[in-house]
Amino acid sequence: MSDLIQLQTRDHIAILTIANPPANTWTAESLVALETLIGELNADTGIYALVVTGQGEKFFSAGADLKSFADGDLARANDMAQKFGRAFAALTAFRGVSIAAINGYAMGGGLECALACDLRIAEAHARMALPEASVGLLPCAGGTQNLPWLVGEGWAKRMILCGERVDANRALQIGLVEEVVPSGQGLEAALKLAQGACRQSPSSVARCKQLVMSARDGRNHRDGWRLERELFVELFHTGDQKEGVNAFLEKRQPVWKNQ
Repeated sequence: MSDLIQLQTRDHIAILTIANPPANTWTAESLVALETLIGELNADTGIYALVVTGQGEKFFSAGADLKSFADGDLARANDMAQKFGRAFAALTAFRGVSIAAINGYAMGGGLECALACDLRIAEAHARMALPEASVGLLPCAGGTQNLPWLVGEGWAKRMILCGERVDANRALQIGLVEEVVPSGQGLEAALKLAQGACRQSPSSVARCKQLVMSARDGRNHRDGWRLERELFVELFHTGDQKEGVNAFLEKRQPVWKNQ
């Protein structure tokens, strides 16, 4: 595990902190570490939710360090693009609920990291942007694909093509984040939401997430409804399904096993 990624666990929640001061930029090392970490969390049946935040009070993450691209090295550019893509694709595919606690500036690859999460909570002082085109680059880690899905084509074009930054309140208004909290309270709010996710059956959550995300693939409604029924029946092969129903009938809290 890289020192640039810090990991804590609280009960069934993993807390990942991007820790590369002063701006919590992503490096080749930290991107590989993120991809590896997500694989390990997916294999840990005791982890149901993931919270991602940045170290300090000013930055969630400023994205890539532009010094990496200053010399125009094509091989380095390709290597970093692939590492960004694999890391954030792994984050998107995390089997549980992932929540970005945006505790400051989320720029470029920093915002793309938040976009790869299921949910986003922004602190009041947070600022968000995809400014790559202003330096002759473009978002290469899901920004051009995930942002329009959340905020619509118009606002995505304003942010990507016109370089517009948005504050926390604007981000809430356009659907980029789901909640805005006072400065310093982002992690607490994200953990509260994660605790709610942990009360759900992790077996059910994984399949529900699969269904929700499948809507992005252009699947028609008929196929989506068919897959819903298939995954509903599939849950009857899990212990969590039996535990959930019996706990309800017995008027007690369920004890999930994630299996």
